[in-house]
Amino acid sequence: MTTVTVPPGLSTADAARLAREGRGNTPVRGSSRTTATILRSTVFSFYNNILFVIGFALLALGRYSDALVSVGLGIVNAALSAFQELRARRALDRLQLLAREPVTVVRDGVEQALSPADVVEGDLLRVRGGDQVVVDGPLVAGAVEVDEALLTGEADPVAKAVGDTLLSGSSIASGEGHQRAEAVGTASHAGRLTLAARADTTDRTPLQWRIELVVRLVILLVVLMSGAILAQALLDGSTVLRFVQTSAVLSGLVPYGLFFLIAVAYAVGATRIAGQGALVQQTNAVEAISRVDVVCTDKTGTLTSGRLSLQEVLPDDALPDDARARALLGSFARSVRAPNATTVALAASDLPGEPVAVTDEVEFRSALRWSGIATPGGVTVLGAPATLAPHLAEPTDLVGKARAHAEQGLRVLLLAEGDGGLRDDAGRPALPALRAVALVVLGDELRPGVGGTLAELAAEGVAVKVISGDDPVTVAALARRAGLDGPAIAGPELAALEPDRFDEAVDVHTVFGRVAPEQKEQIVDALRRRGRQVAMVGDGVNDARALKRAHVGVAMRSGSSVTRDVADIVLLDDSFATLPPARTEGRRIVAGVGSSMYLFLARVVTQMIVILTVTLLGLGFPYTPTQVGLTLFTVGVPTFFLTMWARPAPPSEDLLVSLARFVLPVGILTAGFATAVYAYLYRLVSDGLTGGLDRGADIWEGYTGLARTDPDFVVASATLGAQSGLSVFVSTTAIVLILFLEPPHRIFTAWRPVSVDRRPTWLAIGLFAAFAVVLALPATQAYFGLTAPDPPVLWASGVALVGWFVVLTLALRYRLLERAIGLTPEPGARAGTREPEV
Repeated sequence: MTTVTVPPGLSTADAARLAREGRGNTPVRGSSRTTATILRSTVFSFYNNILFVIGFALLALGRYSDALVSVGLGIVNAALSAFQELRARRALDRLQLLAREPVTVVRDGVEQALSPADVVEGDLLRVRGGDQVVVDGPLVAGAVEVDEALLTGEADPVAKAVGDTLLSGSSIASGEGHQRAEAVGTASHAGRLTLAARADTTDRTPLQWRIELVVRLVILLVVLMSGAILAQALLDGSTVLRFVQTSAVLSGLVPYGLFFLIAVAYAVGATRIAGQGALVQQTNAVEAISRVDVVCTDKTGTLTSGRLSLQEVLPDDALPDDARARALLGSFARSVRAPNATTVALAASDLPGEPVAVTDEVEFRSALRWSGIATPGGVTVLGAPATLAPHLAEPTDLVGKARAHAEQGLRVLLLAEGDGGLRDDAGRPALPALRAVALVVLGDELRPGVGGTLAELAAEGVAVKVISGDDPVTVAALARRAGLDGPAIAGPELAALEPDRFDEAVDVHTVFGRVAPEQKEQIVDALRRRGRQVAMVGDGVNDARALKRAHVGVAMRSGSSVTRDVADIVLLDDSFATLPPARTEGRRIVAGVGSSMYLFLARVVTQMIVILTVTLLGLGFPYTPTQVGLTLFTVGVPTFFLTMWARPAPPSEDLLVSLARFVLPVGILTAGFATAVYAYLYRLVSDGLTGGLDRGADIWEGYTGLARTDPDFVVASATLGAQSGLSVFVSTTAIVLILFLEPPHRIFTAWRPVSVDRRPTWLAIGLFAAFAVVLALPATQAYFGLTAPDPPVLWASGVALVGWFVVLTLALRYRLLERAIGLTPEPGARAGTREPEV
């Protein structure tokens, strides 16, 4: 018997010295984004800091309701954003590719169990079947078979001899030996994969980008407005309270609620998608999945279940029928003591055959490419046809048939029988003379619903690309079984191409075989460079980097924990069929948020123009913070429900142009009529009080809390009366805008066709009723700083509302604003005249 010489290990002193030098197998630490960094970027942003200052100032002045209205939403949104980012960071910090079970290390010539974190560079580790490899390094003694499926996706174990490198993250399938640690900690293969998986690579979606662009633009305009208006307030000698209230109103112009709305919409969308069988881990994936136009998917574990199924048993011509072959095959599969994926699939099939007594067994190993059992009646062997062919006593045409089936992407094995034993004189596995019995044809089992899902994606214009480490012919054949046809290419061919040709090949081909793990990420990158919106579906660690690089990473629940942790979406039922419904739900949310932006921005533009025009007219400031709070009813509530009730629609690529076409006419016209209402009521109250109306003065003393002898009495009364009329008019128009966005009748179809959904109409009626209650109750009047609904206020607002509706309908229906500035050709323009681009 051969004696194996085991190299000496490190001494305890040397190991301690190497650990102090930082050459230990230290686990990968947390992500680069600290808690302080996250809080600084979400809670203590520039805009939030302004809100905090205004809020504290209002609290110091005793204006608690003003403080709540002006800064409350911003604070809630900041807290929500911080919570989501901290939760995501914690999930990444938990991510570990390596287990924490003790490993066997040779120190001072003695084997001892240590934690993987205590291993140092140069250590000698004993590895045996079932162990996970925790460092990179060569095998220095023994022979093993390594399961690298976690790293490469290849299901078959790989034989390793002395000198071959064992990679951390793989596991020993069989055999035993000793490994020298060369790369440890973050330098090891597992460490690099973990670092890449933990990297923060979240993309902003197009909707998030557009909302941020709009908000930044509004902030810039508000800053410019604020400088002029506050400077004038200082010159006019305004009180500190008035100065702070004005600042709060101006800061409230920023549509910060859009961020809150999109966060809530994503959360609701994630809940709905969970009902379809998918867990959304990155909230903006709700939108990102709706924009996907190409899906890249691994083969094993995603398109297939990872299990084999028996396709066919072809008996040798010497047999009269397949009955004996099927019985022998079933008996073999149910008798083995070391089952593998093949024998498990055969035993679960409808083959006949009962277990028999086994006197000897050779389990399958990739180096042998066969397995067998010995019984009192002889030996039965199942293995690769090319491996068994030289041991066949008589020629057979089954070997030729095997090649034909293999070209169709099927796994083909030869069943044979013989006399004698399965080992040579030294006890090593060896084949005796054999007789061919049958060809066994197996295929990867497709997951239920895969074919229908691929067809549904194709109907929606979504391309599907299959990326696998298996042979391209095998992968292409399986793709055809799933209903996916297209050209195939091998990974080595891709690697030899120039960058431009590489990108072109990735765009053209459908099937990619013999792809190395790092090439999956390169394929995703190439598609992104071609302007595609990419989803990557995978289940193994080898897919993790590609999942993070894609716009949407999708993992199977049964996949590796690393892949699930880095994925944006996890398919809870391991069903590929969940993707189309999730995509539809994402489109519903995106369409709803887009519709809500019309209301939000129309309110912002209206208020900005009103503030500017009223200030230029030299009248009192048109808003207080609590009056601005009315937008919770007229804008906040409608946008939430419109988002929830939206119908799925393809994402609009010209959303900003569409917003401008709606928001600018609405904002300009609403502000124009609102300013007229404000100026009329301001003059009406001012003239009435200066004309000596004692009865009216008594009412305004109650509203303002000032005596008629106070020098600010007339201005305060006129401002309050005008503000009340302005609030009534603007709030009512905001409710009517719901009917323009979801028209219940042709009279409202200036912007969109008649809607079949009547819920928005009932919402508008309900909001109008709620607003009427606010105007009628003294408590709510006082809270929002309004007067009672006196006849002049109602008449002025009502007349203005009718005029506004007629003019706005004409402006939207005939695009009057665009025609006025030359963006739309006049009727009867000369043929061939090109419409200017917006």
